[in-house]
Amino acid sequence: MIETLLRELAPQALAAVVRRYRDFTAAEDAVQEALVAAAAQWPAAGVPENPRGWLIQVASRRMTDFIRSESARRRRETEVAEARGYTAHLESTELQEGRDDTLLLFFLCCHQSLTPASAIALTLRALGGLTTAEIAKAFLTPEATMGQRISRAKQTIQSAGAGFRMPAPAEREARLAQVMHVLYLMFNEGYTSSGGEEFQRPELAAETIRLARALRQSVPDHPEAIGLLALMLLTDARRVARTGPFGEMIPLTVQDRRLWDRALIGEGVQLVTDALAKGAVGPYQLQAAIAAVHDEAPAAVETDWAQILTLYEVLKRISPGPMVALNHAVAASMVHGPAYGLKLLEEIEQDTRWKQNHRLEAARAHLLEKAGERALAIASYRRAAAGTASAPERNYLLMQAARLQDAG
Repeated sequence: MIETLLRELAPQALAAVVRRYRDFTAAEDAVQEALVAAAAQWPAAGVPENPRGWLIQVASRRMTDFIRSESARRRRETEVAEARGYTAHLESTELQEGRDDTLLLFFLCCHQSLTPASAIALTLRALGGLTTAEIAKAFLTPEATMGQRISRAKQTIQSAGAGFRMPAPAEREARLAQVMHVLYLMFNEGYTSSGGEEFQRPELAAETIRLARALRQSVPDHPEAIGLLALMLLTDARRVARTGPFGEMIPLTVQDRRLWDRALIGEGVQLVTDALAKGAVGPYQLQAAIAAVHDEAPAAVETDWAQILTLYEVLKRISPGPMVALNHAVAASMVHGPAYGLKLLEEIEQDTRWKQNHRLEAARAHLLEKAGERALAIASYRRAAAGTASAPERNYLLMQAARLQDAG
């Protein structure tokens, strides 16, 4: 209970302290100390009436002590206080107002000067509350390397002169798009691991969903923020059915749909319905709508592929990309036959980005098998297996090749 509360309040407290002192690294350390103090005191003393304000006050005292310990910091504190009219501690009225700067913290972590990898790491650290070790483990990176990446991200933001303030309207929408893109990438990595022995990283996916909920709360009427959350819920609803008892990959068409989380599906369907009703249709809403069609089909054979194909055609127009083109080709094959899908694959494989991705070859293998081209399908399955760093996915692809080989 207390751990959950602290996880929810941590980014709010960090946002307030960063806004107050303009020092991301020191503020993060101060908030971490406040969280440790809360975890030690609250179980015995009880949760304070204003837990968020408690954390901010304790972290502010830590910041004041830190600033006063160095003469340079002391001068800076005085200058900032005189320029902005701040006292040494946060004003009591500010605590009472309960101002939540979580959205501003999202914008700061997803600053345009950062690479997606750095933005993801910083977002998980500052907003997700994950330790450097936990983030490193999630991305199969040494802890020291991840620590350096997060440290460089903070330094980059500092060097860019990124102020802790709401961007101008034009920049705000662009930064919000970056925030959503970072969350989208984070969720994808949690839902389907890009490498390693595990096919999924449920904890990373769950943390990203929590952050997506926080983002949606910050911008409650933004159709794409709603659509992104809906997409995550509708996709994560299938998580339990995606792997077998030994962690082996189970494709969508043969999953036990009784294992799907109907509560998440219901929430996701309602969210995407609300988002689409707002009129400004975007890529996350369309992907959520596609996920909803899959989730609402009682069985794989009852999937409305014609509707999915139509949605992918719209998605291709407003948000073209290699994965969208690939998924469109697969959907088209389900409506018009494998030969049609294979022809589309030939067209999109000219994109050089596929040289670093095995998924086109995996899709080709599947369509070749459906077309009765057994020998070609075996070769494609093996090439796809050689191109993935995910052990469960590699095993699955090799098993498909072996199955066809044995059938011959």
